[in-house]
Amino acid sequence: MKYKLEWKYKLKGKEPVSFTSDWLEGDHALSTGEALESSGKAIDISFADEIGTSWSIKEMKKLLSEIEEEPHNLTVFFDGGFERESNQAGLGAIVYYQQGKKKYRLRANQLIEELDTNNEAEYAAFYFALNLLEELDVHHLPCDFKGDSQVVLKQLEGEWPCYEETLNRWLDRIEEKMKKLGIHPRYIPIERKLNKEADKLATQALEGKSIYSKMQIL
Repeated sequence: MKYKLEWKYKLKGKEPVSFTSDWLEGDHALSTGEALESSGKAIDISFADEIGTSWSIKEMKKLLSEIEEEPHNLTVFFDGGFERESNQAGLGAIVYYQQGKKKYRLRANQLIEELDTNNEAEYAAFYFALNLLEELDVHHLPCDFKGDSQVVLKQLEGEWPCYEETLNRWLDRIEEKMKKLGIHPRYIPIERKLNKEADKLATQALEGKSIYSKMQIL
């Protein structure tokens, strides 16, 4: 989660001037706010997060101490591969996140049956990724979802209509899960070549190779 620092600067004999910072990491925003407060020239110091909530310096200190050990700064890659002959789908997902001062990557895949189309496999992969977030106990945070399926991302964003009943059921399931977790999504379409890791996981699932691994990264 990133924050914008907002404050007013006191000028002798004049009205205070308002300032807003760029988006900052939590620790950077807090230390800057504390420095402004100690200067004695800044008033009405507050912090606004990416989902529109405002925090005072005292509230910000408490917030950062509480989320220090929870997963945050989330980015999810997903991909689904469909095998028409068997009506099977391979689902792949990678979750990049931060916990404390450390960064992690979770890679997982799954094989499921009785799907009808590649688009349905992509929806199933997205839902699979949400289940991984739930296992990590992610809640009430922004999250970037990246995939090469324009259909899924644009329909989830509401830019493209969805007329297929099967896909609408997946949309409903995803929106219900998103609401339950309190996730604030950002949908980011990417080129297929940038989604190779998730694509490989989906292919490995179709090949019968089950993968679930979590590791610390630099």
